[in-house]
Amino acid sequence: MTSNTLKLVLVSTPIGHIGSGRGGGVELTITSLIKGLTALGHEVTLVAPEGSEITSNCSQIQVSYVSGKDQESWQHKDYDSDITIPNGGILPKLWERALELGKYADAILNFGYDWLPIWLTERVNLEIYHLISMGNVSAAMHSIVKQISLENQHRLAFHTYRQASDFELNEKPIVVGNGFDLDNYKLQLNKNGSLGWAGRIAPEKGLEDAVKVASALKDKLVVWGLIEDSKYAESIEASVSPGTIDWRGFLPTKQLQKELGACRALINTPKWNEAYGNVVVEAMACGVPVVAYDRGGPGELITSGLTGWLVPPDDINELINATSKVNKIDRRNCRIWVEESASKEKFTNRIVEWISNGIRAKTT
Repeated sequence: MTSNTLKLVLVSTPIGHIGSGRGGGVELTITSLIKGLTALGHEVTLVAPEGSEITSNCSQIQVSYVSGKDQESWQHKDYDSDITIPNGGILPKLWERALELGKYADAILNFGYDWLPIWLTERVNLEIYHLISMGNVSAAMHSIVKQISLENQHRLAFHTYRQASDFELNEKPIVVGNGFDLDNYKLQLNKNGSLGWAGRIAPEKGLEDAVKVASALKDKLVVWGLIEDSKYAESIEASVSPGTIDWRGFLPTKQLQKELGACRALINTPKWNEAYGNVVVEAMACGVPVVAYDRGGPGELITSGLTGWLVPPDDINELINATSKVNKIDRRNCRIWVEESASKEKFTNRIVEWISNGIRAKTT
């Protein structure tokens, strides 16, 4: 490492290739950070599942593709489930490649929410850092994060303080937020659009509550996201009048922001402790106010009365009331908050500071 630049190996999530939508917000985080790092002159190698789609703006990096069977997300397991890796699984293959490349780098940065790479932290003579992407959804993950925090908490960073509070940490957490390439999001000031909701279509995302709001207000709800649980989606569809839900599927950022920006509000209804809330920030980057449950990461992103409204978790009546008054929000304030708090430049600087401080601490 020179005084100003880093040579980094980034390791993508093993639960799906970049561009599949299966990696959720991690995919967007990785691509935003790559753009931010290369713009500052840092040298980046990405280790990612075969089939990953890296945008043309990321052409300055080296990509090492790995094939193998996808890892199941901890989010889809019981809390006390055992640690498992499928036969021919991609997770150990990603890390076999990353450890080899890491011998010639300043640090390895892990984006996967997985036990194996965190366990490796204290067992190899390499600088491995972890951006934890979810809250405490696994006893095994909770245990290994707690273990690492005893001697090497500087190797761990979190998106929000609320997310970090899910874990038993030895010290105050390092919180880096998240970052977005704001050139990809256009401010739209029209307040007369439909209501919107975005995310993976799965029970922990609480889509049914947003649908109840749209139904109560006799409005249409535009829904974007990968359908992970088709039976869940079908049950929601059957619960409301035909035409209440407009399913748009999983869209690339360019098309998503155009459609999302046309909404008068985004409704965010997580049933679990979201680590951050990428869609919340994507909406605000387009000037769209957000009405959300005051649960997890979104509670640190939204200022009631300025960029949207926070309501008590699972309170449908308050969700309806708040949604009915979103036109009181100046949509410019939403964009300003994102520019000041969640640009890819600010996020990149926080990541570089975190890793650089860790490397310097080892050498002093």
